[in-house]
Amino acid sequence: MNNKKILLVGDNPFHGISHLSQERAIARGKNLDDPLYAASVVRTALDNGADGFMFSVSDKTLAIVKLVCVGRPPNSVKLYAIVPYVFEFVRMAVTEGGISGLAKKVGTEIFLSGNVGSVFEGTKGVIANDPASLLKAYLLYEESRIMSAAGNSGVLVSIFTHEVLTDMALALNMEWLFKTHIDLMTKRKIKPGFHTHNLPYLVSRFKSWNIDCRKLAFTTQFNSLGFGMCPSKVEAEAVLKEIPETEVIAYGILASGYVKIQQAMEYAKSTPMLRGIVVGVSREEQARETFTLFTKSM
Repeated sequence: MNNKKILLVGDNPFHGISHLSQERAIARGKNLDDPLYAASVVRTALDNGADGFMFSVSDKTLAIVKLVCVGRPPNSVKLYAIVPYVFEFVRMAVTEGGISGLAKKVGTEIFLSGNVGSVFEGTKGVIANDPASLLKAYLLYEESRIMSAAGNSGVLVSIFTHEVLTDMALALNMEWLFKTHIDLMTKRKIKPGFHTHNLPYLVSRFKSWNIDCRKLAFTTQFNSLGFGMCPSKVEAEAVLKEIPETEVIAYGILASGYVKIQQAMEYAKSTPMLRGIVVGVSREEQARETFTLFTKSM
């Protein structure tokens, strides 16, 4: 197995998200809401060792992707997308009159996108009352938005279901959702991914559904303190040995600032089954320092 870890720059700072506190996120910089500023931070990370960009798909992050990819060589920017951007969907549900209004708005956007695959699957889903077809329509729509923003400089490596969707679907025993996502992404030659807050439970459920984890990607929290790791640090680390061929990407490696970079690097090196690390940075100087250090260490 290749021990070289994938290094990704994350988008949380650009949404004002901190896994520790909202105040800390806001204090990181007044320019974080500006896509031009955010893109400069991502480009600096890429120029100093980051392999790609992991982001929740929204109008803001797509604007960042577009700016990041401008002028870069073909197929040089690896993109790891998370859908849906749950916080945006919640806001839309409020402004559009609840779930039915949200569904109508998203459905309208899909039909107006002109993406033939999305429109076909969406129509089939509505006529046949088929949730799997509706999910396919949405995924194809998001794929088309990402690739439109990235142009020929971006490579869409993986699409992850957001942890809220993943963990809710696990709780509701929605086997069809996971298999639909896997089947469609595999056909599209995109690695199916799942963002989760409880990796051991996800792996357990997948085994019970006879889902092969070897060609999948997972992202969840891992760090030396066990901060945010569910159900426990011991159980999360133990499950890695059960899925040695799966691409597991750690976020929260710095435990919201409680862990120093050197300590995080040592933890990552001592956990060889972790295939990748995603780190959010909010300044060019921080991006340069962080990814230079990780690149030398990994």
